[in-house]
Amino acid sequence: MCKTNFEALTRASSFLAENNREKEVARYLLQHVLQKNYSELMMTIYEEITPEAYQTFWDYVEEHATGRPFQYIIGQENFYGRDFLVNEHVLIPRPETEELIEEVKKRTANLFEANKSIKIADIGTGSGAIALTIKKEISNVKVTATDISPEALVVAKKNAERLEAKVEFKQGDLLAPIADQKWDIILSNPPYIGSHEAEDLSDTVIDYEPHLALFAEEDGLQLYRKMAAQLPGMMNIPSFIGFEIGYAQGPAVQKMLQNAFPLALVEVVQDINQKNRFIFCTITE
Repeated sequence: MCKTNFEALTRASSFLAENNREKEVARYLLQHVLQKNYSELMMTIYEEITPEAYQTFWDYVEEHATGRPFQYIIGQENFYGRDFLVNEHVLIPRPETEELIEEVKKRTANLFEANKSIKIADIGTGSGAIALTIKKEISNVKVTATDISPEALVVAKKNAERLEAKVEFKQGDLLAPIADQKWDIILSNPPYIGSHEAEDLSDTVIDYEPHLALFAEEDGLQLYRKMAAQLPGMMNIPSFIGFEIGYAQGPAVQKMLQNAFPLALVEVVQDINQKNRFIFCTITE
């Protein structure tokens, strides 16, 4: 039995590394069990750990060693400085999607007048990370979020309550629940992994995260194609569309949107690793 937080952390880190898992996860799990942030953990690293806390911690470590994402074990993930509830019904929010939020904030400020009431839709909201973050970060916005999964919407609604973010949720496939309205901004991080890419995914993703939120037909392009066909007639002027994409999908999705909106500016935006990660279609006429 480990007596201190340091001993528990050292043992768990080594155990995870031996099982081909990221050893840093041990710290996240210990912080969760002890209800401490990083600084607080470091300040108490040589303090005694109770037998109860250690047993809970070690159970979590062993569970993660089997491949289950630690976010599902602790039931949450941080996104843009806020904690979001997550479970196996929703995709775990990724750090790179925070860059989508940054782009949306910048483009919203540049395209719309400061006092304009802006209608935004988030398609395939999952945990609600994009929709709720936009609601908290941008003033004068009315946000609607859709998802085909009723289980995912349960999670998103719980996150909305916790974050005190007023967002309207609708169940349905892609744009169907909002097709009767016009929008200033439509955002989506849809499933975009082709079935042939499954072998490239880690077991923590392929075995635990919802396939409904991961995979799409036509080499991952099917849902972009469907939305591009439906979006004309749904957008106000001015307005913009923002999609997160797979790193190799930029040219194909750019062509879809350019065909749908011949007069629009369609841009591929790279992430900090210089990979094509986002598409923005700005409609001004």
